[in-house]
Amino acid sequence: MSKFELKLPRMGESVAEATLTAWLKEVGDTIEIDEPIFEIATDKVDTEVPSEVEGVLVEKLFEIDAVIKVGETVAVIEIKGSAPAETAQVSETPNDAAETVIEAVEKTVVVAKETTTAAVAEYSKSARFYSPLVKNIAKEENISLAQLDAIQGSGKEGRVTKKDLLAYIKNGAQSTAVVENTPADKIVASATTIQGAPKPTVHQVSRVQATGADEVIEMTRMGKLIAKHMVDSVSTSAHVQSFIEVDVTNVVNWRNKVKDNFEKVEGEKLTFTPIFIEAVAKALKKYPMMNVSVDRDTVIKKRNINIGMAAALPDGNLIVPVIKNADQLNLVGMAKVVNDLAVRSRENKLKPDEIQGGTYTVTNVGTFGSVFGTPIINQPQVGILALGAIRKIPSVIETEQGDFIGIRSKMYISHSYDHRVVNGALGSMFAKAVADYLEAWNVNRDI
Repeated sequence: MSKFELKLPRMGESVAEATLTAWLKEVGDTIEIDEPIFEIATDKVDTEVPSEVEGVLVEKLFEIDAVIKVGETVAVIEIKGSAPAETAQVSETPNDAAETVIEAVEKTVVVAKETTTAAVAEYSKSARFYSPLVKNIAKEENISLAQLDAIQGSGKEGRVTKKDLLAYIKNGAQSTAVVENTPADKIVASATTIQGAPKPTVHQVSRVQATGADEVIEMTRMGKLIAKHMVDSVSTSAHVQSFIEVDVTNVVNWRNKVKDNFEKVEGEKLTFTPIFIEAVAKALKKYPMMNVSVDRDTVIKKRNINIGMAAALPDGNLIVPVIKNADQLNLVGMAKVVNDLAVRSRENKLKPDEIQGGTYTVTNVGTFGSVFGTPIINQPQVGILALGAIRKIPSVIETEQGDFIGIRSKMYISHSYDHRVVNGALGSMFAKAVADYLEAWNVNRDI
């Protein structure tokens, strides 16, 4: 017999510790490989941690609500035979990443950089201990310190747990009466703002009353986050759109010619997405001022080209995994990365780091049949490109012998950009650069 030390895994950049929120196994329980042992939470991650080995749980080193540093041993598992060569740390990726995605979307959908440090500081003034996750949820739901202190905690020494806080919110304990009785001109947006930008004033919205025949559907936590981030983005950036029609006949014909052999040789399907992202990466290299972020009165020019790729989750929501250093990938590498991220998005297996650090975003509205769209900027980026559906349409073809009518494969690309720092010329030239690259596609190109 030997013993395996199950340590707290790394959960993303800048995350140094986590709060233990629940034990899923008891001492003496048999453990299977990849079976969740305990739950952890930070202000960015809320997920289960699985075991790398089979055995029996013989020791639990922390109590619920304890704050644990990354790399510390949390549990000891007795296993048969010799311990694995590497017992220093379990996999960095918890198997069930659904909750990870929900919490990390606060940084991935990234529509606003939090500047509500005053609220965080307020919670810190309390004599009670609150975990990072509890404080984050309280901040998102606008729970005051007085309200938080009034909650009866079920954790160790009366600490307020995530479960306690969510139950408090679900029971409608927030003081809505205060808001309803406040004059509209005094209601200030509770939404967080971008890096010091002033909070916009929000006018009071009348409550909608449901009738007996209506179905009332509670928004998911992720849905609430996305809704809030979208509103914040529109409040922060001056959105402007440019639209360009693109002839992608050469791209379509080339892909039809090589896709079967590509799948046979590379073991990967060749979709249009890596082709389009390659075009965007080249355009960003040509126009680096589209690869920037705004910080108050300064512009931060990003060194790396990290392209976010909007992908659908099983529940219908969208997540944006990031293709790091996209300009350094060839088409084969791009296809492999795109396919991998798409599959793991659908399976809720993305790592927190894989949905962070984007500098520009691409979304494919054509997947849902839309000809074009007007996407909302993924803060703190300054641009997002929407790809419309590819359609066969009659078109004028210019040749040396004259003009002819022919059938061409065409699509619209829609470019939304932040008019605070991107003028119409740059926004349009960038979109045109993407179009030019696709229209000039070499039909004899080798993979």
